[in-house]
Amino acid sequence: MTDLTIIGGGMAGSEAAWQAANAGLKVRIIEMRPKVETFAHRTGNLAEMVCSNSFRSDDDEQNAVGLLHWEMRAAGSVIMTTADDHKLPAGGALAVDRDPFAEAVTAKLRAHPNIEIVADEITALPDSGQTIIATGPLTGGALAQAIADEAGQESLAFFDAIAPIVYADTINMDVAWRQSRYDKGDTQEEREAYINCPMTKDQYEAFIDALLEADKTEFKEGETATYFDGCLPIEVMAERGRETLRHGPMKPVGLTNPHDPQTKAWAVVQLRRDNALGTLYNIVGFQTKMKYGAQKAVFAMIPGLEEASFARLGGIHRNTFINSPTLLDDQMRLRSKPHIRFAGQITGVEGYVESASMGLLAGRMAAAEHHGHALAPVPNTTAMGALVTHITGGAEAKTFQPMNVNFGLFPPVEGLKGGRRGRKDRYKAYTDRAKSDWQDWLGPQAQAAE
Repeated sequence: MTDLTIIGGGMAGSEAAWQAANAGLKVRIIEMRPKVETFAHRTGNLAEMVCSNSFRSDDDEQNAVGLLHWEMRAAGSVIMTTADDHKLPAGGALAVDRDPFAEAVTAKLRAHPNIEIVADEITALPDSGQTIIATGPLTGGALAQAIADEAGQESLAFFDAIAPIVYADTINMDVAWRQSRYDKGDTQEEREAYINCPMTKDQYEAFIDALLEADKTEFKEGETATYFDGCLPIEVMAERGRETLRHGPMKPVGLTNPHDPQTKAWAVVQLRRDNALGTLYNIVGFQTKMKYGAQKAVFAMIPGLEEASFARLGGIHRNTFINSPTLLDDQMRLRSKPHIRFAGQITGVEGYVESASMGLLAGRMAAAEHHGHALAPVPNTTAMGALVTHITGGAEAKTFQPMNVNFGLFPPVEGLKGGRRGRKDRYKAYTDRAKSDWQDWLGPQAQAAE
């Protein structure tokens, strides 16, 4: 007998299954891969990382993402535990060896006595039975249409771009150098987690010209290019102004070129380690919709990458999400079909950890309901509470767009000054309050779900 069906085995579905199964529910995960492939995924593993291998900042005192890591660890997250087991040097960020990470998550879920994994494609909304839909940004067409039909509106969508990955041994280290921005990290390995490629002003200007002139992927008829601002293709950033990239992913601050320490680079392209062997590096912030031939030509203009070989070129894909503030209640249930919950990126959160955290909550909410009670509201002073509040009513429905966790979603701490000068104290106050409130909420909720 199955107590809970989870459709989708990405970050959110995997975390939801783990939380519910640990609360005693018999869980079935239905994942269409490898039976039905997507152009972005490479394996049939659960929790496969597609766009990047980074969970972003791990600073739980000054960063909202790092705080979210902390809260998930405190709740026994399988995603965070496994990420910690497979982390790579990343200068203060939490980056992982992506294939071993996904393999380990898959193995843990397969070994759990309360979890069954089925490879199949679901094309319609279930009529009964507790269900969590966590199909992510690449929801199958038939299921996406069924969701849109039930919602009584067109599905919202934006386009998400994938950054290219370079073979490390093809990077010219006579030009490039290893350094994390501002030398962040506790170890030498952390402080040298990135490879940096410097540009002069003339090289940067020529690079921008090439980006603007390069052949781009064309959209299909009826599709519109509405991007999430946290994952813009580099060409779109360049179109917004010639200096945009130099103040974004190509900013030269916090870096000193040991080959020429007296000369300040006009712009810097950073590459982050992508696997434990250190053989692969992804170009940070270089999501792109250029055609493959154009990518090779344009990226060869980057000093140090003139003869680089690519393990994967960039790409672009459609990313579907629902208008959660109008469709979901505070328990993440579909108002018109309350036996169905949604979790992950399809709810309008953006990022691996944000998706997994909404899976964590959905799994716990489903478990509580199964045991005969509703989960108490998550304090909106916590990272998870701020996110779930945002998607279930805190956001303006008319302008709803995918959102990363950030301190702007948190209620202010009274008595603290605003502005940049007070930011360090303010962020520390946010995280101190969140940790206390999360622990207060987590204890009784964990006991109630047993």
